[in-house]
Amino acid sequence: MPQTVRGVIARSKGAEVEVVDIVVPDPGPGEAVVRVEACGVCHTDLHYREGGINDEFPFLLGHEAAGTVEAVGEGVRDVAPGDFVILNWRAVCGQCRACAKGRPWYCFATHNATQKMTLAEGDPMAGTELSPALGIGAFIEKTLVAAGQCTKVDREASAAAAGLLGCGVMAGFGAAVNTGGVSRGDSVAVIGCGGVGDAAVAGAALAGATTVIAVDVDDRKLEGARRFGATHTVNSRETDPVEAIRELTGGHGADVVIEAVGRPETYRQAFYARDLAGTVVLVGVPTPEMEITLPLLDVFGRGGALRSSWYGDCLPSRDFPMLIDLYRQGRFDLDGFVSETIGLEEVEQAFDKMHGGEVLRSVVVLDQKKEQV
Repeated sequence: MPQTVRGVIARSKGAEVEVVDIVVPDPGPGEAVVRVEACGVCHTDLHYREGGINDEFPFLLGHEAAGTVEAVGEGVRDVAPGDFVILNWRAVCGQCRACAKGRPWYCFATHNATQKMTLAEGDPMAGTELSPALGIGAFIEKTLVAAGQCTKVDREASAAAAGLLGCGVMAGFGAAVNTGGVSRGDSVAVIGCGGVGDAAVAGAALAGATTVIAVDVDDRKLEGARRFGATHTVNSRETDPVEAIRELTGGHGADVVIEAVGRPETYRQAFYARDLAGTVVLVGVPTPEMEITLPLLDVFGRGGALRSSWYGDCLPSRDFPMLIDLYRQGRFDLDGFVSETIGLEEVEQAFDKMHGGEVLRSVVVLDQKKEQV
């Protein structure tokens, strides 16, 4: 039978989020109901609330989540009730032209649950279908997703930490390792040291980069980047970051520069801070109106590659278990990304802390006792 649970919605553009009752249907073919244990508060959720993604309100927010499969629909084979899973927003189809070419991380036909969760009786908009953030909607006690959005992993990792692989940490780590191809002895610069940038720093260090330069305007964030493996830091409010990166790399520029901000001015810095034949990776998400102009001769003359990283070019079935194994071995500090654990009622305050640069990640924990990480 359908269940009524509590969840966090953005009812209209710019309005403060609300905790309301939501109806979750039984899973249909290819679907799963997951009891959410923890979900990170990502900047993308704020974009949804502010109408920066689309205008399909009301939104059910939350997408960086881990939890336990409670029920599955007909035809589901890869996960079963009781499995501990991380949710992902790119459930690959296995049939599109990217999948057919053996590059499923570029799947062009990713899918979500067919059925919709709705506002419960008693709400002024009762029966209204909700738009789940990134097809997940995990600021909720239980959520309905496509079974392909569930990746089974070892439960040894705390849900608060493991869930962050569902978006920001995977995006940053993958930008360095998958998209940027960082390898032993490389020099790497990361511009923007929030959760995604710090994950890129950690990925570069783990891949064997010998010089890892963190760039930000906030000394607190730069200090945090050192904990994840940065060998040098540059406050770009005080120092020209392009010149600083060149100076730290023998006058050449970095082999790989990862732009984790998503702004024209920082992308330009990344472009000119790389070595000849180096790689720029854009993983920061720009807004629709942003544009950039570069001299075409410089694009040609500097060679190398200008790449965009979609979700860290990850394949969840491959990358999530691998990163959890690295965590279990003590080689990847997932716990370090969790600044605080909060309840559903504290999501709006978490957005304020995010704006103020006070946290790396606030994580909503949905059981009676908050996890200690």
